[in-house]
Order: sequence, then structure tokens, then C-alpha cells
Amino acid sequence: MGTHLFELPPNLPRPVDDGAAAHLLGSSLPDVAFPSTDGTSVNLGNLRGLWVIYIYPMTGRPDVPLPDGWDGIPGARGCTLQSCSFRDHYEELNALRAGVFGLSAQASDDQREARDRLHLPFQLLSDSSLELKRTLRLPTFTVEGIELLKRLTLIAEDGKIGKVFYPVFPPDRNADDVLVWLRSNAQPGAAGDTPPAARP
Repeated sequence: MGTHLFELPPNLPRPVDDGAAAHLLGSSLPDVAFPSTDGTSVNLGNLRGLWVIYIYPMTGRPDVPLPDGWDGIPGARGCTLQSCSFRDHYEELNALRAGVFGLSAQASDDQREARDRLHLPFQLLSDSSLELKRTLRLPTFTVEGIELLKRLTLIAEDGKIGKVFYPVFPPDRNADDVLVWLRSNAQPGAAGDTPPAARP
């Protein structure tokens, strides 16, 4: 059950770059704290070192049907595969001194279910009030009356956004694309000897 979450349907619509994330490059992460799946809260503005923050609409659950028309919304499908790609490349990212967070508008309970079921070695952050949409002016879409964040990925060092992936397609290659960029542009170890993900 739920194996469809691990497959991308054929002819998935490709999202287009509508310019809605063009203003993010060079911006600072906001001084806003979000609940984390480990029971703590994470203030993005306080993050030091190199961080990859992938923002996604919502992770489907095996026991809950996806919204009607989900596959037809450009950029909606593939959150599970995106998370799994960051899981599978987590050690490579840590070797480059990069920590990882996923962030969506889902509640932490739903995110914990996904983290545990997918065996994610990193935490997910809940922005159920869409605070990040307001502070960073992030793009969103609405399905079945629920506003969700569009998929994009930020790479930030010491709180400043140095790279924006938008649109992200295909979602299961996002971690590979992040690694390619980091290997060409980041300075491993520049922010300290300990990977950010291992810091308290």
C-alpha cells in the first residue's frame, strides 16, 4: 500500500519558472522559529554554517488519498521521492559540511510519520501558519482549499541564501543537483570542523 508514492507518473507536468523566487538570492533567512520533528524548534535566522533547506508542498501518507488532481498540478507530485533523495545522499552532504532540513506547511505529527516511515536522518520543520511565505514572499498554490508552499530548495551559509533551486524538477534529482552545485561552489569546512547537522 502506498507504493504509488515512490513512483512518478508518466507525463508529469513540468513546472515553469514564473519568477516567483527570483528575489530570494542574497536574502537572509528570517528570524523565525519553526517546530521540528525532534520536538525542538529551529530558528532559521540563527543557523550558522552551510544548510540545505528543501521546501515542499506535502508528503503523502499511504493511508490517506492524495488530493484530487494532484498529479496534474505542476510541481506538486514527488515530495516523498525528494525526501528520499536527500536521505540517500545525506552522508555526501554532511561530508561537504552541509546540514539538511525539509520544510512544509504540514503539521509536525504528519511530518513525524513521514520521517519515521521514510527513515529520514534529518528533521522536518512545520510552517503550518505559512510564516515563511510572508517573511520571504514564497510562492504557494491552493488545492482543495488548502494553501501549500511550492517546491523550492535554498542553500544558505551563515543565514544568507547563496543558491535557489526553482522550479525543482524532477523532484527525485534535487539532491543530486544540490550536490553538483555544492561541489563547485561551496567551501567545505569553511564554517567549522563539525557538520551543522551534528551541532546542538
